[in-house]
Amino acid sequence: MTQDSAHNGQTRNTPLLPHDAQSELDAKHLLDRSSDGVDMNGSVREISRKTVFEGPIFAIDDIVLDLPTTDGGTARIRRQLIRHAPCVVMLVHDVPGDRYLIEREYRVGSNRFAYGLPAGLMDAGENPEQAALRELSEETGTVPDNLSAIRFDHVGAYYSSEGMTDELANIMVIHLDRWHTEDRHFDADEHVESAWVSWRQLLDTPVTESNAIIAIQHEMLRRTKHTGDTVA
Repeated sequence: MTQDSAHNGQTRNTPLLPHDAQSELDAKHLLDRSSDGVDMNGSVREISRKTVFEGPIFAIDDIVLDLPTTDGGTARIRRQLIRHAPCVVMLVHDVPGDRYLIEREYRVGSNRFAYGLPAGLMDAGENPEQAALRELSEETGTVPDNLSAIRFDHVGAYYSSEGMTDELANIMVIHLDRWHTEDRHFDADEHVESAWVSWRQLLDTPVTESNAIIAIQHEMLRRTKHTGDTVA
């Protein structure tokens, strides 16, 4: 079973409401009804937490939790959480040239040299925009000429995989009207290449990282609204 399987190995058949009854409820309240008695509007209580691994980028906690039930009891579960700093993911648009910035580097999760977008961890005290500009400069050497030369289109903040990690990805599209290049600054074990490509080339690039796909899809909607052509 996955981490989100039924507690105590129980199999449950969730009865569906008649169509007319469903139409009277919004989607959120349709899911208030639990088939096995768990109160999804109640508070979860942490019973114990133990850090079983701690590395330079993330840590792993083993956690025991009590879920509230509608009869006033609890259902005990155990989960492993990857604790991870929030991050930024950015699709960078060179407005005058109508080009986009892509990167390629080795990614251990997919075990390949993967294509993606500029991204990185937020440092303590940074907001998403500050972190994005720092990472953009460090990884690609791209720096806006001034604050009036940059426009942030915030897509949203989404959990990368909320079933196992608390990493929150701040996804955005950055439109650069005027910019210049400076020296890049990598960590000792970072090996990243970047390039500017056309919108058509970006769509043809085999990007598989989910947060990057969200940013690209968001920009596709904007371009469709303004040009009527998803590949213009």
